[in-house]
Amino acid sequence: MVDIAETGNGRVGRLTIRDIAAHLGVSIATVSRVINGRPDVSPQTRETVLAYIREQGYSTNRIARGLAGGRSGLIGLSLPYVHSAYFGEIAAGASEALAEREARLILNLTEHQHDREVTLLDRLMHSTTDGALIVLPAETNAELLGVRDQGYPFVVIDPMMPIDPTLPVVMAAHWHTGRVTTDHLLGLGHRRIGVITGQPDWVATQDRLAGFQTAMAAAGIAPIPDLIRSGDWEAQSAYRITGEMLDSTEPPTAIFAFNDNMAAGAMQAARDRGLSIPDDLSVVGVDDIDVAHYLTPRLTTVRQPLREMARVASGLLWRLIEGETVEAMRLELSTRLVVRESTAPPRG
Repeated sequence: MVDIAETGNGRVGRLTIRDIAAHLGVSIATVSRVINGRPDVSPQTRETVLAYIREQGYSTNRIARGLAGGRSGLIGLSLPYVHSAYFGEIAAGASEALAEREARLILNLTEHQHDREVTLLDRLMHSTTDGALIVLPAETNAELLGVRDQGYPFVVIDPMMPIDPTLPVVMAAHWHTGRVTTDHLLGLGHRRIGVITGQPDWVATQDRLAGFQTAMAAAGIAPIPDLIRSGDWEAQSAYRITGEMLDSTEPPTAIFAFNDNMAAGAMQAARDRGLSIPDDLSVVGVDDIDVAHYLTPRLTTVRQPLREMARVASGLLWRLIEGETVEAMRLELSTRLVVRESTAPPRG
């Protein structure tokens, strides 16, 4: 049986080899021979079967795969939100990678609500999906291990909380991001560096902050506690925090925001105080989403391989679905500093 998300004529349901045979008035064995490319079928019958399959919006490859392995070709993608460019890039990468395998994504939004996410994953596990990609999951390790132990394949993309090392994970090299960004600012001569992190308990926050601290220690400079503040990944929080830093008696000469949204908020806070970027304040972000190219000045940022993370995770998930043994279950993809016009040496 092949489970179908949507047919070519818009109906939702299932298409089975028995359905095809009954609709066309041929034997089940004949349909099976056509789907599997066997030569012992008349050209007219073969074309009739293939035409009907195409009419329903499916390919013989996908149907044959389902008949052979009992799979639907449907993959769940669990996202907290879709309005962020960060999540959009991941969704696009996953869609591209799975389309190459004639699989389709089923998008599911959780809004970072733990109970909703656990219920959703349970629903995916007991639905027609073959597996799932889970972005920034709110589930505990125990809950994720329970799903894994029931035989449902999934891959976590960019975990929010520390993940059990036996679970499959694809993420960016967050520690390297913190280190290379700080080295860049130190190399320009900055010593009073303000840091606006994400939520304190997130993996990305902890790893990037550790990279920042390592770079500062290597340069023999003690971080200033008052200049390390927690944001929430949104521009508004960084606007407020940057304003407080700039209004202090010893303001920073540079801001390292842990994503581009917050970097944009920091830049606006500086402009509202009559400051020039980068002459009076250098600003660096993370992600290299589209907004980084259109800010004035253009934003120095760290490019995260968001689409590549999704593509790699999709490939890993497919191997798990196929029952392959996977050696590396935790993959960290490298990030790259992109220097633009929002950073310069401090005045004087």
